[in-house]
Amino acid sequence: MTMFLSSCASVVTNAAQKAWESRSTEDQVTDSKIHTGILDKLKDKDKSLLLDVNVDVWEQRVLLTGTLDDAGLRSEVESLVKQDSRIKILHNHINVVTPAEKEARRKQKEEGGSKKGEEGGAINDFWIETKIKAQLLTQSNVTSVNYFYRSVLNQVYVIGEAANGVEKSLVLSIINATEGVQSVQEYIAVSDNY
Repeated sequence: MTMFLSSCASVVTNAAQKAWESRSTEDQVTDSKIHTGILDKLKDKDKSLLLDVNVDVWEQRVLLTGTLDDAGLRSEVESLVKQDSRIKILHNHINVVTPAEKEARRKQKEEGGSKKGEEGGAINDFWIETKIKAQLLTQSNVTSVNYFYRSVLNQVYVIGEAANGVEKSLVLSIINATEGVQSVQEYIAVSDNY
């Protein structure tokens, strides 16, 4: 029952967020289909890929992040994704790590947003993502639903759309200043439709 309620809450939250996005409804639908198609391909290849690979789509631009312990599998995932002709640009930032590092990341994901990792030293990627979300939500001049961001090994990858250059700079400044962030790779388009 708890799992069902959690899933329902997630669907309601996602629907509410989509209403505020700057993407057109058509783009949202297309992006959702691309996202679902990629997840289906990953699941068909190996269900464990859903634990290790993150997929974010914004206006048919795809950002892959996560960790795998096999460079060949990373290439296979990229090839599977490229089969969708609707994708305009693919950014593949899946890191190849040792099996132990991959398992440690899975464990972090299961444990959620605790600040410190198992070693007590490194800041948890999921804590970083939670912190970024909280900071962006409190900014009145940032439409936070227009951004997807992932922290992988304390490197943050962000894709989305800013209303203008000032908003983009502010978002990047907030992310860069977040405790634990070592670097930021951004794919933020600046809209000319606002």
